[in-house]
Amino acid sequence: RGGQYFSQLAGSLDHMKASGIPYMVLFLDASNEVLVRRYEQVRRPHPLQGDGGILDGITEERTVLASTAHRADVVIDTSNMSLNELARQIRAAIGVEAPPDKLRINVVAFGFKYGLPMDADNVADMRFIANPYWVEELRPLTGHDAPVRDYVFAQPGAMEFAEKYVEALDPILKGYIKEEKRFTTIAIGCTGGKHRSVAMSNEIAKRLREKGHS
Repeated sequence: RGGQYFSQLAGSLDHMKASGIPYMVLFLDASNEVLVRRYEQVRRPHPLQGDGGILDGITEERTVLASTAHRADVVIDTSNMSLNELARQIRAAIGVEAPPDKLRINVVAFGFKYGLPMDADNVADMRFIANPYWVEELRPLTGHDAPVRDYVFAQPGAMEFAEKYVEALDPILKGYIKEEKRFTTIAIGCTGGKHRSVAMSNEIAKRLREKGHS
């Protein structure tokens, strides 16, 4: 990427061709305006710009890659593409099927008093359910224990929430797959992250598995 192998590329391709090794040259391009904007967004210099500006580096890069672009089997202009559109174009170009429509879901329980999980895509609040913490015999237990689970789901609205929340997640999860997002985290919170959120997380995870999610 820094330019040091550009001069060797043409010779390497010629050698592969002479040796009977099949290959495809896939060339990704974009307009100068888009490339400049991308470099400015990541605040990195172009590797070939030297003492000049970003556009100088892009111009130099176009010069040294001209022969490679000319030999390309497929050229894709990424100027107006999203990442998932680019992924689909590349798979189509090289004849690779899309990955299976599977989404890996991480369901986590947390306590609001400790803060939200930083990687959470969706957050739900279980503090509308009576707190088992205030029941002395349940206090040392967790939402993994049957007495706590039974207490939580005996509360008004608890089981109804689990059912309707998983139903509400359905178009979101399908959209993630459509947009090439393969991992997501659903965070279920209560005050301390020990009783209500754990019981609800287990119930939601069970229902998502029944729908075929991982």
